[in-house]
Amino acid sequence: MRLLERVAVVTGAGRGLGAAMAERLAAEGACTVVVDIDGEAARRMAKALVERGHDSLAVACDVADRTQVAALVRRVTDRFGRLDILVNNAGITRDATFLKMTDEQWASVLDTNLTSMFVCTQEVARHMVERQKGRIVCVSSISGNEGNVGQANYSASKAGVIGLVKSLSKELARQGVLINAVAPGFIDSEMTAQVPEKIRDKLLARIPQGRSGRPEEIAAVVAFLASDEASYVNGQTLNVNGGMYV
Repeated sequence: MRLLERVAVVTGAGRGLGAAMAERLAAEGACTVVVDIDGEAARRMAKALVERGHDSLAVACDVADRTQVAALVRRVTDRFGRLDILVNNAGITRDATFLKMTDEQWASVLDTNLTSMFVCTQEVARHMVERQKGRIVCVSSISGNEGNVGQANYSASKAGVIGLVKSLSKELARQGVLINAVAPGFIDSEMTAQVPEKIRDKLLARIPQGRSGRPEEIAAVVAFLASDEASYVNGQTLNVNGGMYV
């Protein structure tokens, strides 16, 4: 119960990695706000948490839209009186080889994966700075470090997350707000379930542990970074990939 009485906002939490993060933060004692552009998915997730005895709120929100994000922050602070933790997890892929990638594929991924983190962090950080305390965790990817064929947009967005975190860690720390990133490797999810078997086998061969990761393993790292146990961790990107190599 490291996060008892804390209020945590998790974006993209209606399913997948985000849902696992919301579950873990709730299990650690946090009042968890489940945010997703799919309002029904957010409501289902929040309902499941409430049924397990946790305090949870569902909010439908396009996290790249500042007006919606500002309304989200107001709703959370009106309901709980505080906002202690932000997990920027929302993300999409629109894969295509570079010469065939469209402007829409590029812009939609950058907006959802990177611009949303700028918007959400800025709106939430204003509240955290007033209280001189807060924890922000941004989800990057191994693709942000290594790049990936057919994912110039996704890889650029996730590399941008790392740069954003490094910059903000230098600006916000003196005001009590710590920000870090988590970079998952090949994790079992709806996204990776679509990977063809031959490609999946090649990816697994690059992982010394010989298996893909589980969403719960990423969620555990997020919970650590959100807790007081990470009080001297700032501006870092924790690679959680089983030792995956190029």
